[in-house]
Amino acid sequence: MPSAAERTRTLVQSTSSAVLLIPGARAARPEQLAPQARAVGPDGEVFLLFPADSPAVRAATHAQDDELSAVLEITDVAPVSVPNRIRGRAWVSGWLTCVPGLAGPGGMMVRLEVGEACVDDLWGAESVEPEEFARASADPLVAHETELLQHLHSAHSEQVQGLSGLLGDRNGMGVLPAEGRARSDGAWANGPRAVPLALDRFGLRVRFAGERCFDARFDFPTPVRDITELRRAMHTLFEAASH
Repeated sequence: MPSAAERTRTLVQSTSSAVLLIPGARAARPEQLAPQARAVGPDGEVFLLFPADSPAVRAATHAQDDELSAVLEITDVAPVSVPNRIRGRAWVSGWLTCVPGLAGPGGMMVRLEVGEACVDDLWGAESVEPEEFARASADPLVAHETELLQHLHSAHSEQVQGLSGLLGDRNGMGVLPAEGRARSDGAWANGPRAVPLALDRFGLRVRFAGERCFDARFDFPTPVRDITELRRAMHTLFEAASH
């Protein structure tokens, strides 16, 4: 499974919605504190792009000689329609400064030096040390996950539904053949609707919605590194389900 640091780094580098919480800027509207872009630097610092006249830039500019604490809050929402669409949240807290010269006309980059981080998602809630965050890498599928899940849902819904056959009949728990494993955190419901919920280099998570709602995790034989390997892994998974 991905580490807490990897999951946090993936959320920071994803397209999930984010807001920068700054003491003294509480009167600002949420959209004024939403960065236009974000990236992670080589030392684990988080760079955030804002309009030059945004409350975040003003606050960072006025606090150049003092430490200005801030928290980047990221909310991850499933890109397909499922019950309980919020998949997780991450918080990265630290100290904010302006970085002149890194943004184009009308924009300004601010730098968040990470002091601590935590994530609460489908894997659980964990804290992350700054050094762990700096060393971690984002999941290689993060830039494509939204499109891939939507494609699975619209074009391969029958095959995704067929994955229920891998769960077995023991309280929704089952074991895949040599191709991987299936795990579920709830009981089997009559006629559940299967929706692809999350995808990463380790596997696919499906939400089954019926009388009871539960998630099942289908692990790939080995972690995938790119789209080509993902196609092979998904083919193997669907083949196992069809047999």
